[in-house]
Amino acid sequence: MHMYFQTIPRTIWLHKSGKQLIQWPVEEVEKLRVNHVTLPTKVLKGGELQQINGVTAAQADVEISFEVNNIEEVEVLDRWTDPQILCSQSSSRKNGLGPFGLLVFASKGLQEFTSVFFRIFKYNQIFMVLFCSDQSRSSLNKDNDLTTYGTFIDVDILHEKLSLRTLIDHSVVESFGGEGRASITARVYPTLAINDEALLYAFNNGTTDVKITRLNAWSMKKAQINGNL
Repeated sequence: MHMYFQTIPRTIWLHKSGKQLIQWPVEEVEKLRVNHVTLPTKVLKGGELQQINGVTAAQADVEISFEVNNIEEVEVLDRWTDPQILCSQSSSRKNGLGPFGLLVFASKGLQEFTSVFFRIFKYNQIFMVLFCSDQSRSSLNKDNDLTTYGTFIDVDILHEKLSLRTLIDHSVVESFGGEGRASITARVYPTLAINDEALLYAFNNGTTDVKITRLNAWSMKKAQINGNL
């Protein structure tokens, strides 16, 4: 049996560098936003969680930006590694810059959660930003797809902030990293973190502090499935 789901419509254009495509939700999606919540600038220490309250965590639109300092703390890659493999390893390894990002569909005791995050490495004297969506802890039902997805994104970490936008719509998680330079869509089926029991967090599991410079979140109204948002 095949399951199909409709992703949010996107606008696609060429980045100003001329080297990559940008994907971003169409502007009409913003008409679905209600109950705006904003958090002040905050330093997230290693191992720290910041709960995002005031929005419907099972149906939300979240925009967050991180500033990274102490770049000398970055972990060095000795050899090139497939980003999807690095993403699956990054969830359990907690040293250096990251993983940091969002926990969505999190249960109260964190038995379940889906993490969307960045991790920064240095390879051949170049800083590389890893962008991941990790479903490995998304459900206590191990028959579900628990795949972890990931890619490197072309962000100048020395001069740019790292932005993440995640759209959550019940079982669908669509994430856009680096202002749309990479996007990952996942389908998750938690058993505990459903409806009003789902929680939403910003997190930092690295050993080095990161700074949240901007965090805006909204509950989302249900879109009308008639070809128009």
